[in-house]
Amino acid sequence: MNQPIIDRDQFTESAALSVETITYVHHWCEGLFSFKITRPPSFRFRSGEFVMIGLPGDNGKPLLRAYSVASPSYDEELEFLSIKVQDGPLTSRLQYINVGDPIYLGKKPTGTLVTDALLPGKRLFMLSTGTGLAPFMSLVRDPEVYQMFEEVIVVHSVRNVNELAYRELLESKLEGDPLLEDEDRAKMIYVPTVTREPFRTQGRIQALIDDGRLFEQSNGPQRFVPDEDRVMLCGSMAMIKDHAADLEARGFEEGANNKPGQFVIERAFVG
Repeated sequence: MNQPIIDRDQFTESAALSVETITYVHHWCEGLFSFKITRPPSFRFRSGEFVMIGLPGDNGKPLLRAYSVASPSYDEELEFLSIKVQDGPLTSRLQYINVGDPIYLGKKPTGTLVTDALLPGKRLFMLSTGTGLAPFMSLVRDPEVYQMFEEVIVVHSVRNVNELAYRELLESKLEGDPLLEDEDRAKMIYVPTVTREPFRTQGRIQALIDDGRLFEQSNGPQRFVPDEDRVMLCGSMAMIKDHAADLEARGFEEGANNKPGQFVIERAFVG
């Protein structure tokens, strides 16, 4: 894993980018890792937003990609979840980062996976595949989310069990979180599902919706109800397209920051 540390002299701060430092790296499995970086005192973001991060490119210009912030908005560091793409322009290098290495951080977070883009409701479903879990790790630790909804349901679909990042934390209902009250944690429901290995819940998210398993732990209706339910989608382009179409067929309308709706999607991807 250890390759030469990137020389900080290759980085240049600008009006759009700051140069931060890697403070923590964790490899979940062969194709998935997370890392934390220093957070500038002036950096503010809404839970669920993404920001540009990166490294110097071969041409000397910053090579940047959009990453959702996985840490809660009150954290002193910023955390990100990433896949490892061997031929990816950025992730082929990013996967070898070590504590102490420099990294670019964009100064303007943005995104639509925020509660501002949703109408008021009773249940909030966060449907994710792979690294799409990242923005929901920020949202699920935001006390304001629990003030808005009676239940917060985090759904994470992966191919193999070892890809269930943050599984222990979510299964513990965020035990030890400094800002969540017991009644907040009681509202959180975690639904992990695996598609290619034996696991207590198996199958794609759509299968869980269709046969009702998605709703088994909920005290509400055992189906989606447009008037009461709000849905966030984050994952592969195909996953988002399919679920958006399914929700629209059920009577849900997509929301945006300037026009809240019943479901929202994120269009930023890592490569």
